[in-house]
Amino acid sequence: MPHNRPQSKNYSCVYRLIGTYRLFSSSFRYIIPPLFLVFLIIIATARVSFAQSPERMFDDDPAEPWYITADEVSFDKKTNQHIAKGNVVITKQDKRLTADFVRFDDKTMEMLAVGHVIMTVGEDVLVGDKMDMDMEAEIGTAYNGTIFIKQNHFYIRGDKIQKTGKSSYAVAKGSLTTCDGDSPAWKITGRNLKVTMEGYGFVKHAALWAKKVPVLYTPFLVFPAKTKRQSGLLPPQILYSERKWEEYIQPFYWAINESSDATLYYHHIGRRGEKIGFEYRYVLDEKSKGTMMYDFLRDRRVDNGTLESSEEWGYADVSGLRPNTDRYWFRMKHDQALPFDFNAKLDIDIVSDQDYLHEFKDGYTGFEKTDKFFNKSFGRDLDEYDDSTRINSLSINKSWSQFSLNAETRWYDNVITRRQEETDTTLQMLPIVDFNASRQQLFGTPFYFDLDSEYTYFYREDDSEAAPRAHRIDAYPRLYLPLQFKHYLSFEPSVGFRETAWYFDKEEYSSSDKATLYREMYDVKLDLSSNIYKIYNLQTSWINKIKHAITPQVTYQYIPGKDQSSKYPQFDAIDNIARTNLVTYSLTNVFTSKSQINNAKKDGKDESGKDETSNYTYNQFCRLKLEQSYNINEAKEDTPSQWANQKEKRPFSTIYGEIEITPVKYVSAQADATWCQYDSLVKSRNVAVTLSDERGDKLFVEHRYTYNSSESIYTDITLAVTDQLNVYADYERNLYSTQDIRKSVGCLYKAQCWSIDFNYADEDNDRKYSFIISLYGIGEFGRDIAGGMMEEPL
Repeated sequence: MPHNRPQSKNYSCVYRLIGTYRLFSSSFRYIIPPLFLVFLIIIATARVSFAQSPERMFDDDPAEPWYITADEVSFDKKTNQHIAKGNVVITKQDKRLTADFVRFDDKTMEMLAVGHVIMTVGEDVLVGDKMDMDMEAEIGTAYNGTIFIKQNHFYIRGDKIQKTGKSSYAVAKGSLTTCDGDSPAWKITGRNLKVTMEGYGFVKHAALWAKKVPVLYTPFLVFPAKTKRQSGLLPPQILYSERKWEEYIQPFYWAINESSDATLYYHHIGRRGEKIGFEYRYVLDEKSKGTMMYDFLRDRRVDNGTLESSEEWGYADVSGLRPNTDRYWFRMKHDQALPFDFNAKLDIDIVSDQDYLHEFKDGYTGFEKTDKFFNKSFGRDLDEYDDSTRINSLSINKSWSQFSLNAETRWYDNVITRRQEETDTTLQMLPIVDFNASRQQLFGTPFYFDLDSEYTYFYREDDSEAAPRAHRIDAYPRLYLPLQFKHYLSFEPSVGFRETAWYFDKEEYSSSDKATLYREMYDVKLDLSSNIYKIYNLQTSWINKIKHAITPQVTYQYIPGKDQSSKYPQFDAIDNIARTNLVTYSLTNVFTSKSQINNAKKDGKDESGKDETSNYTYNQFCRLKLEQSYNINEAKEDTPSQWANQKEKRPFSTIYGEIEITPVKYVSAQADATWCQYDSLVKSRNVAVTLSDERGDKLFVEHRYTYNSSESIYTDITLAVTDQLNVYADYERNLYSTQDIRKSVGCLYKAQCWSIDFNYADEDNDRKYSFIISLYGIGEFGRDIAGGMMEEPL
């Protein structure tokens, strides 16, 4: 490979590499220079031969040979060394070494490269003034070296980068950064850096610099030097609040094996005590995995009902006292693949008291992070943090193309009742078994059917005549006959048959003289709809056509009346199905635009001959729906209970309307409302608007209103002041009670290799400040400070 520039003299030499790649079995992605290792590969256990041809290759790997070129090559018989001068280049695939001078001794296996030494492997680069190596001892030194590791965008610089053993390295005076340029925005410097691959690194006098200003210092720093998962301390979390005082959370990560790991937490709470916790995560196979978490605190404070304890340690919006000092939270989710394509899912959520999730809503092991993790990892979230009844369940299910089977045991843990040791009449379902059939054609006939069926055993820990235990079987098949009148009208009558049976554990619990009760019911539904549309040809620069589709629909539902309140038990809605004689009518308008995204020919083909539909984009930019119901039963009866206290019958329901508008890419709006024609007022309305742009600016505003009940407004705004600076804020206020729910403001500055995020938030009379610095490729340094109870100014 001759150099591109004119050369007065050109000789070539061939270096034959005979060793193995054991010296470079892995690369350390943080501090260790992987390119330096690859450079050693190139010249390890080398042999030298000469030839007179312009370029020769040597046989390290017959399939992938090494190449070397230089302006001048010679052999020094006195020193028994091979010398290459001028534009020395050694290459193989994506590996390349260049230098001004290379000297090699094939007896002592020593090599020296001097002058503009550059080693590249893929996108990683090692630059140095000089490198000398002892390939047999697998040691060497690079002087004034700089390493760039593309994967983490790391720059590592050192006066002397030494390979002191097979997998150990030392840097006398070095620095680390992910910032480009000779004057990085931040860097970490240190002395006597020592690293062992797949082990740990040690640095003395480590300092974090912002430009030329030192901001953090530690006399000794230990960091992981493994490319694989490894055990060790994780960044701590520091908090402060009036209720808890200072908090320090220190997690420790434990890499147990290839398929499981754990995180242990030590949580110091100044006024409350020491809390410990753990997370254990495991994967059994491709479809089987699980996570369990547990936290425990011996609390120094209780809410025993006194004024001081309730104000300091209780919560005004939570019922019941908290006299316990032993506080804990155990939660778990598990997915398991079973034989014959069955699947099992386990959900456990057991908390010590009703205040716990209010108390520990934030933090590493708090409710919010746990809920997000479970939702992301398993697709199932937790009950809300303020729900004092927690659901625990075990389900086994199987799905076919048109059928599904699900068997589940569901336990509702009433935390307040359990903690106060009261009579527990919470209704449990042990088990509940569903077998369902999706809508499908019936034996090639014009009829279709579906099926909902269920078996449930209702169990109460403390049973009584008022709260019995019972078995229930409910089968609900439905038969459909879809009819189509040309392309204008669709009519679908259907009839459903419901059979329900109850069996009581004790005969005296039944309201009749029988231990078994039966109920037969039917219902009829008629569905009449049409779909008409018109296409408008606009042929503007940004819209070609608009399609306006109108869907009028009328449904009639009839369920005959049956006295169920006194005869049958009242477990859930299935036990008391109200009589229905209802007509519902609606009108839906949908507007869809068709826009051209590239040039299409008039004959319907683009330049490549493909159909023109691939050159267009469609946008449903507006959807409007109006709906109302008419209650025939209420209209026919003279003194129905529903309107006994009203001046007139009200068979018509409120008019419901909803609209969704997305006229252009960065603008959208949604709104819904109900209007009562009898009172001539709006019963409810909800409006939300979103505005955004290509820069990243975004505004979201939502207003929610329910007549004589609630009204609130929420807004969230982000402004991209520059490419690097974002300012954001959100605000929520209860207009009905004239109280602020939440308000926060912050700014985020993002540079090429670091960012800083400052935020202030006031929520639930708790003020919180956060200041987070992110060093890309390294981690975050931050502190959250939560203020105490806000007081009105004097």
